[in-house]
This record gives sequence, structure tokens and C-alpha cells, in this order.
Amino acid sequence: MLGSSRIKTEIPGPRSRALMERRRGAVSAGVLSGTPIFVEEAHGALLTDVDGNTFIDFAGGIGVMNVGHTSPRVIERVKAQAEALTHTCFAVNAYEPYVELAEKLNALVPGDGEKRSMFVNSGAEAVENAVKTARHYTGRDAVLVFENAFHGRTLLTASMTSKIDPYKKGFGPFAPEIYRVPAPYAYRCPAYQDCSGGCRGTCLDFVDRAFIGLVDPKNLAAIVVEPISGEGGFIPFPDFYLRRLRELCDEHGIVLIVDEVQSGFGRTGKMFAIEHSPGVIPDIVTTAKSMAGGLPLGGVTGKAEIMDAVHPGGLGTTFGGNPLAVSAALGVLETFEEENLLGKAEKLGERVTAAMEEIRGRHETVGDVRGLGAMNAMELVSDRESRKPDKARTAKVVENALKEGLMLMTAGQYGNVIRTLMPLVISDEELEEGLAILDRAMTASEETAEGPRQEKRGVGTT
Repeated sequence: MLGSSRIKTEIPGPRSRALMERRRGAVSAGVLSGTPIFVEEAHGALLTDVDGNTFIDFAGGIGVMNVGHTSPRVIERVKAQAEALTHTCFAVNAYEPYVELAEKLNALVPGDGEKRSMFVNSGAEAVENAVKTARHYTGRDAVLVFENAFHGRTLLTASMTSKIDPYKKGFGPFAPEIYRVPAPYAYRCPAYQDCSGGCRGTCLDFVDRAFIGLVDPKNLAAIVVEPISGEGGFIPFPDFYLRRLRELCDEHGIVLIVDEVQSGFGRTGKMFAIEHSPGVIPDIVTTAKSMAGGLPLGGVTGKAEIMDAVHPGGLGTTFGGNPLAVSAALGVLETFEEENLLGKAEKLGERVTAAMEEIRGRHETVGDVRGLGAMNAMELVSDRESRKPDKARTAKVVENALKEGLMLMTAGQYGNVIRTLMPLVISDEELEEGLAILDRAMTASEETAEGPRQEKRGVGTT
């Protein structure tokens, strides 16, 4: 058992508590720390805190560490680049790694046509620049987005994001010409519950109705969609829904922007989640998070005629595509090739889904298990009949898991979804121990709320 020997103090330990006191006196209270520990080092899928406790990482820095912490190829590339050049600003003096990464990304993003890329510092910047580009190309103003979406925290991307607390609360007024429609969410769709044959896409009507009552499609520059929502709770968009969006964009001359910030770079078993929907070719794809193995980098990749429509100087940033970051991203791509991380992601997702279904079979408070590839989640409810979200129990599960050495994260509009974003390089032993801790954390949360209970026998129990 990994956990039995790796937790050496109470959580948080004394050094983490002392650092937390210093943090309160130095760091804005508006900056959240989801756990009360301070990490000292990390390798692969393991984090070690300042008190010597080691945790299995199922959070991956919010989906940033797909190739693992301190990935050898990434470190090698960054060290070599740091000795040669750390910054010039690509807009002032260009350098080859930026161009090399753009070439590789253009080849990886779905679509046979010619493409162009540009680099920024974050996912929010990537989305913002994608929207700017779509507006410039079309000469239109409006943007259509979906419920449960998260696109960033800048003024424009916060306007596009579909959650008030904490992302929008007190930060208005927001950007104009942003229109939002309901998104597919099978577990919470009343129509779906009445469809024995599965989802029939009732929510697609909201897009057609939006073109009548919300926004003129001839003034719509872009539709922006996550193929599987991230912060919204790991809710996949059905293939037919994405195909219909592509058709609507073609019909009305709208740019289809696919936000792959969290779902991209192998998380779903393909390099990009949109590849699970054959025939749906985006006009623009936004990337970030796991692209550079922990260094700040975001990308905008799109059809050449769209990306080249912007005048020289219209797109840019001082630090975007920094030599260290783009070199790290080249190391990430090398790691994917050498270690077959796409294949590992697919197998990892199968195991995590099976384990979550086993947990669901033993725990009535798990209402739904869903995901795509290794982007997996389970939604916690007070009871399966009412499906009432149980945010408090979800927080307790995360707390219980941390005490045993497992790092978890939540998601969802109600904060009642546990999502897994472990590095794809996680070992089988680490994975199984983490899943076992998750199961025990679920049991402990139920006993805390209800007292000791009779264990329900399910798949995988003895």
C-alpha cells in the first residue's frame, strides 16, 4: 500500500501550516489554494510536500501535467533552451522553436487544409485571441457559448464562462454580444430520462431558437464549444450535436471555435477530444494546459484564411510563445511519441471508468459516472431519486482522500463532481492505490454524515 508509508504527519503538517500563515500575510485572499499543503517537489504522478508527505496526484495541476511532473524530455529541452536564450519577444526578434512548434501543431490539429498558429500565455488568452480573430475575419460582433462552459477569467472570457461564483461574482459589467444557450447534460436532462433509446438532442432546439429570439446568425462571428466541458463537470457533447453545430456554422458563415484547453493533448485518448467526432472539423482550436508540461503556454490554431486575415501586429503578446515554453511543448510532443501516451490514456480511462462504476455500485451517493478517455468524473448526490447535488459530501471526500495521500479536484456548476486528471504516466500501482483511497474516502464521507452503515455489495467487493 503506497499510502500507508507515504503520509508521515497529520495533514496539513507543521511546515505547511506555518507557510499558510505566511501566505495569509502576503498573498491576496482572492487567490484560492484548494488544499492546505505546500508542495516541495513532484515527479511523475507523485507530489511531496514540505513535511515529507507524498501524495498520488489525481489533479495534475488542473489537467496541466499529462506527461507527468518534471518529465525528462521537457526538462532536457528547457535546460538547453535556458542556456541559449530565454526571451526576445517573438514580435521583436523571432526564434526557431516557435516556428517548429507551430508547424507541429498545424499538422496535429484536425483538418487537411493549410493552417496557421500563434502562441500566448494561457488558455484564457488563447480563447480571447480566437474570438478576436473570428470577429476580424467575419466582420461580425456576436459570440454564442453554452451553459456549463468555462473559457477563462479575463473580461471577455469571464463573460463567456457559465458560472457566477467564483468566476464572475462582483466582477461585472461584462462584455456585450455574448449569448448563451443550454448545453447537453444527459444526467440532468428531464427529456433524457424519458428517452429509453438514449439522448435525442432535445437541447439542440435551443440553438435554433437562439437564432430567432437572441441573436441574428448573420451577426454571429463564432460559436465556441468545449467538446467535453471541463470546469462544468466533464460532460461530453454528443457527436450528433457537434455535427449539427458544424452544419449551422457552414450554413451561416460562422467560425466554429473548439476549446481544447483542458481536453487537449491526449487527455481523452486522442490528441484532441474533437477527434472523437469524425467529420467535425473546427475552424479554430484553442490549446493550453498540458501543451507545455507545466510552463505557461496557450495556442490558437486555425484555418489559414482565417488566421491570416488579421493585419500584422493585430495579434501578439510580450511573453506569448516564450522560448522556454515552446521548447517545453516540443519536449511534450516527443514524450507522447516515445511513450505512446495516447494509448496509455485510453487504457487509463477504461480502468478509471470501471473503478468509478464499481464505486457507484457500492455507494448510493454516486449518481453518475461519465467522461471521455482519461477525462473521468463521478457526480455526487444526496440520493439518486432526487438527484440533489451534494457539494458538502463532495468536499468531504476530497478532504478524506487528502489525509490518506490522494490529491483530488472537484468540478461542476454545483461543486458536486469529482474529476480525475492524473498524469498519463501514472504507474499501475499508484493508480490502483489512488482508486482504493477514493473508495475509502467515499465510505468515510457517508459514515461521517450518517453514522456507520451497512456496506452495499457490488462489483469488485468481497
